Amino acid sequence: MNKRIAVIGAGAVGGYFGGVLARAGADVVLIGRKSFADSVNSRGLFLDTLHFQEHIRVHASTELSACRDADLILFCVKTRDTIATARELAPFLTPHTTVVSLQNGVENVDQIRAAAGGDPIAAAVYVAVSVPEPAHVRHAGRGDLVIGPVSPRAKAVAEVFERAKIPCRISVEITGELWTKLLWNCALNAVSALGRARYREVAGNEDARKLVRTIVDEFMAVARAAGVYLVGVPNADAGFAGAMKIATDMAGAYSSTAQDLQRGRPTEIDSLNGFIARRGAELGVETPVNQALFTLVKLMESGLVSCGAT
Repeated sequence: MNKRIAVIGAGAVGGYFGGVLARAGADVVLIGRKSFADSVNSRGLFLDTLHFQEHIRVHASTELSACRDADLILFCVKTRDTIATARELAPFLTPHTTVVSLQNGVENVDQIRAAAGGDPIAAAVYVAVSVPEPAHVRHAGRGDLVIGPVSPRAKAVAEVFERAKIPCRISVEITGELWTKLLWNCALNAVSALGRARYREVAGNEDARKLVRTIVDEFMAVARAAGVYLVGVPNADAGFAGAMKIATDMAGAYSSTAQDLQRGRPTEIDSLNGFIARRGAELGVETPVNQALFTLVKLMESGLVSCGAT
């Protein structure tokens, strides 16, 4: 691999994919929080995966300027930081830089393009990972990507991942892929967070399954009204079955929303159930359960702030 790769917002997702790429021989720099960067530089990145446990020697930084001259940038910041980070990133981009958004939600690529220019690539990310302590990434399930739209740059990006044995599929329907991933996030993230439950506990509880089904029904109604075709999800029955499969495949994981709340950090709920509630209101589709989940998570966020959590 001769590409220089920068991971912006290196944490669980960025640390996992950046670490696996570095392990395969890529020239990688991880850009993240000071505690993360300091720990990685002092003792390496510990990848604790389902397939191997290994310390990876990789450079880390807290400075966005570290991505200067990167051929490939993996954009992994939380959705609430997308616009501000993209604006800061803009001076370091060249016509040869490829930016790939490895984020939740469906609006990131448009926001990156508006704030930084260029032609970023979208990715639907399927991986269950956490950071139990700085420089320690724990992998609990999957680890594959769907990117698009189809282009020579997308093909080149897929080849980089595939050489590192990271499954990466290029889709002609990337908008539908992103909405499908959003469905799984909306169905499971807030329920896991508010219930302080791992996915296996959500899948194993009858009342939780009923709640997930209602979330899916509302989501599918909004998608229909928006004219969005979800890849692999023709109807609400398939949507519910898919959510339960995700919960089974990643049984031991807490959702990213749950992990954020556990750490006293703001979540991405505005881009998940909050997005569906807003789109539903714009389209005249009622989404009371998605609105309730959004509101409850936001109340928990504000409670953490008022209690002095950082």
